[in-house]
Amino acid sequence: MRLTALDELAERLGLKKELGVAEARAMYPMLEVAEEDPTADRRLLEAIADWCDRYTPLVAFDGKDGLFLDISGCAHLFGGEKALLRDVLSRLFHMGFDARGAISSSPGLSWAASRFGQGGVIEDEETEHVLVSLPVAALRLEGQTVDALKKLGLKYIGDVIDAPRAPLTRRFGPELLLRLDQALGREEEPVSPRRPVASLSAESRLIEPIGTEEQILAVTRQVALSLQPSLETRGAGGRVFELVLFRVDGRVFRISVGASQPLREPKFIAGLFSERLQAVYDDLDAGYGFEILRLNVLRHDPFNEAQGDFEGDRQGEISLSAFVDRVSARLGADCLQSFQLRESHVPERAVITVPVMESLPRRKAAQDISLPFREERPLRLFATPEPVETILAEVPDGPPQIFRWRRIQHQVARSEGPERIAMEWWIDGGDAEARDYFRIEDETGHRFWIYRRGFYGRELDPRWFMHGVFA
Repeated sequence: MRLTALDELAERLGLKKELGVAEARAMYPMLEVAEEDPTADRRLLEAIADWCDRYTPLVAFDGKDGLFLDISGCAHLFGGEKALLRDVLSRLFHMGFDARGAISSSPGLSWAASRFGQGGVIEDEETEHVLVSLPVAALRLEGQTVDALKKLGLKYIGDVIDAPRAPLTRRFGPELLLRLDQALGREEEPVSPRRPVASLSAESRLIEPIGTEEQILAVTRQVALSLQPSLETRGAGGRVFELVLFRVDGRVFRISVGASQPLREPKFIAGLFSERLQAVYDDLDAGYGFEILRLNVLRHDPFNEAQGDFEGDRQGEISLSAFVDRVSARLGADCLQSFQLRESHVPERAVITVPVMESLPRRKAAQDISLPFREERPLRLFATPEPVETILAEVPDGPPQIFRWRRIQHQVARSEGPERIAMEWWIDGGDAEARDYFRIEDETGHRFWIYRRGFYGRELDPRWFMHGVFA
C-alpha cells in the first residue's frame, strides 16, 4: 500500500507520493488514508469535462487528473483569456475542487505552468522566461530520463534550452527535444477532443434557470431558429441533433434525436425533442434549473429543395418520415425496422434489418434492386433455423411425410421441391453441406419452409430444420 495522492496538509508535513502507508503512519500515527478508486475518479473527471463544455466543445483528457481545453476563438465570449481562466477556477473552487490552470499558445507550456509554475495567462514573448525556472519534469518526460538529467546537473529547463542539441539527442533520445520544442511552441501538438465536434452549434445562456418541459422546448425552438440560417447557407439539413442542458450545480444532460430526412425547420426539430422529452423527462432531474441550453448538429446531409403544393404545404410528402421521426424519438431508433437486401443466396444472409430512419433516404434506390430469389419465400424467416424431428421421409431426395416441430406432429398433405442451395465456401468453408429446401403444407393448411442438411446414404443421417413459415 503506497500513497498515490496528497492534500496540502500532507505535503506540508513532507510526505511524498509512492511512500509506503505503513512508513507514513509510523511518522504520523493520526494520518487519515482513503483507498483509491480509479473508476470513481474517472467518472468525476468525465463529469468535470462535461461541465467544461460550456467554455469550448474541444475538451480532452490529460492523464488521470487534468484536462486540456482548446479555447481558440472562444475567449472573447467570456471577456478575454484572463476573465475566462478566472471564471473557470472560481467556479471549480466553489464546487469544492482545488484546481490550477494556465493559458498559453501551446499545450506543453500550459501543462508545465499549471503543474510546476504559477499558472495564469502566458503571452508568447514570456514563453522562454517562464520555462527556464521550471524543473525538467515539467517537460512531461519519463522518470528515468528526468533522473538521468538530474545526475548530469541538468535540473531545470533553462539548463537544456541553450545546450547543444546533437549530444542531448544521442544521450537521451529524441523525446527530450520534442517535448522542449512543444513547450516552446515550435512543434505542433494537436489536442484530441473527447467527443465528436458538432458541425454546427448554437446555445442560449439564460438569465433565470429553467426546469419545466415546456420551458425547455420553448428555448429549444428559439435556438433551432438561430441555426436555420447556417443550415440554409450550407444547403443542408440536420440528421442527428443533440440537446445539451447545463444544470446550475454543474451537472450536464445530453439528449440526442435523429431524423429520417434532413431537417432545418425549427418547429420540426423542436417536435422531435418534444417526443424525446416525454420519454425521458421523468429521469431528467432539473434540480435548481438549467442555466445553459445548447443545440448541436452532429450530422447533416444535403437538403433537397422541393416545390410545395398551392397551399404551401408538403404534408403528403413528409407524413411517413414525420411519423418515423416521432416514433423513433420517443421509443428509440431501433423500434422501427426495415429490410435491406444483401448480395448472398443464403437466405439468412440475403436480407438484414436496419432502422427505418436510416433506410428512408435510400428507399427509392432500394426499389430498383431485384430479389436474389425467384422462387417464393416465406413471409416470416427465422433468424436461427429450428431443428425438426422427421418421423417419415422419402428417400433419397424427397420431402418429409410426417414431422414433429415444437412438440406438435404434422402430417404433410402437399409439397414442392427440392430447391438446392449450396453454402458459401468463402464464409462457411469447403466442407459446408448443401441444403435442400421444400415448401410443404400440412393437413390443417399450415405452410412451412423446411430444409434438409446433408444427404441420405452417407455415414451421418441428414438433419431437418424449420427455416420459415408462410402466411
